Amino acid sequence: MDEKTERLDALTLRAGRWLALSAAPAERHTTAVVAGPYDRVAWRDVYAQSAALRELAAQLLTRHAHAPDLLADVFLCAYQATPRLRDSTAMAPSRLLHHQVVTALTQSPGFAALRRDTAGDAYAAAMAVLAQASALRGLLEQSREVRERTGRADRARQEAEAAAAAVGEALRQAAEEADGQGEVPAPVAAAVRRAVGAAEAAEDEARREDGAAAQAMAAAVPGIRSAARNAASAAAEAVRQEAALMRAWGVDAGETERMPFEERARLAERLRSGRLARWAELIGRFRQMAAGERARKVEHATGELVGVTLGDDLSRVIPSELAVLGVPELRAVFAARYAAGELMLYDSRGEQGTGRGAVIACVDTSHSMYAEGPGGVTREAWSKACALALLDQAHHAGRDFVGILFSAADKLQVFRFPGGRPAPVTDVLDFAETFLGGGTDFQRPLGTAAKILEEEFDDASRARGDIVLITDDACEVSERWTRLWNEIKRRLDFRLFGIAVATPDTATASGSVLESLCDNLRTVDDLTDVHTTADLFRVI
Repeated sequence: MDEKTERLDALTLRAGRWLALSAAPAERHTTAVVAGPYDRVAWRDVYAQSAALRELAAQLLTRHAHAPDLLADVFLCAYQATPRLRDSTAMAPSRLLHHQVVTALTQSPGFAALRRDTAGDAYAAAMAVLAQASALRGLLEQSREVRERTGRADRARQEAEAAAAAVGEALRQAAEEADGQGEVPAPVAAAVRRAVGAAEAAEDEARREDGAAAQAMAAAVPGIRSAARNAASAAAEAVRQEAALMRAWGVDAGETERMPFEERARLAERLRSGRLARWAELIGRFRQMAAGERARKVEHATGELVGVTLGDDLSRVIPSELAVLGVPELRAVFAARYAAGELMLYDSRGEQGTGRGAVIACVDTSHSMYAEGPGGVTREAWSKACALALLDQAHHAGRDFVGILFSAADKLQVFRFPGGRPAPVTDVLDFAETFLGGGTDFQRPLGTAAKILEEEFDDASRARGDIVLITDDACEVSERWTRLWNEIKRRLDFRLFGIAVATPDTATASGSVLESLCDNLRTVDDLTDVHTTADLFRVI
């Protein structure tokens, strides 16, 4: 063999390892969460629709070149029903920090609570990402050394793979230059040997950088876990609060899921920052109470006691009958009478059953409604919460609801919500957030309510509507107006319920305007109590 040549098979044997690496380099993933096509589409869509997400990504890019991949992983953790993480060995070194972050997130105590509200809901999952923005900024700031080390490891790994590919190219050139006996010219063989040496050096460097990155990551893990726990808790609380806010305002999950992203974001912002935002919990309690009262039978409403009758209704058994149970020998007698329906019961005449016409809430929005009561609850907040519960009541009964906001005689606004279909939440918010200010006049709002019921009666022959007057004041009404009021009330057979919110005793005393106008008048002094008017929701 010529000293200036070298056997091709010997060169191939020496370069075999690098040939294998160049032919099938290990796949290095840039996302830690395994995602199918639909999951990826969900992330791309929500990212395209959310200016806040894009702004966050731009902010994080100043700290971390791969910030969008990190945000995608955090989103997918919250969005997927069962998040599945890749093995860390399959990750590109520069994305190992992402893997550690999402691992810490999924293992944090608050993560399960978070996913109860975000799984399958792209908007809620995006909100969870935004709620963790501060934690992610801090985490990236604290993990600067990790990012630098993993970045170097990533570049070293890429250089090692490029060097392995160079070996393959040099060997291909050697094969082309080889003669019929497999002899390769010395310069070409030397190029192969140099490529192999470069590949070995690049691989050694990649291993050193991998080791340094691993050490830096190990040192950063406790801080990452702590930050992830805090981030998951903050996100869970933010998402929970928004979900509670939506429920309090009667926005069901199906309605929000059908909303475009930006519309839902605007609605959430309006709910968080609106006039009654701080009273969402009160509104929710009112609606919950009203729903519970709807479940109770109307005939069990408080009424006038008219005597004693026989029956088996244990809720109305008179005390002397219950006393029998205290004598063991007479318990069998009680059981026999109960089975025969012969127990002595209180007999009462309950309030009139529910009507068929519209439910109209006349809500006072005069200046005095700004006043706060116990717990800092304003008269306006209590009144609007009660009115929104009445809106629910009408909706469940298939009745129209009309909200009339009033103050002085020249200030009145009417909001109509037809029965039989859900009330648009934006219209509900317009009703709840409107405040007119000024003095107090009863004649115009009550006259408007009566006219609406009259129109309903003429158009649909529906009588027996219900008007609820919620006010904190008293005012005079003219004799002529009172006469006309009584005439239309007799003709349409509607009821007027009065709720005096923290009013002076003189305003509700016998002979007062409120007492004479209302069929049923109650006074509310504790504005933290939603049960004061509970019986109202059993008869309307």
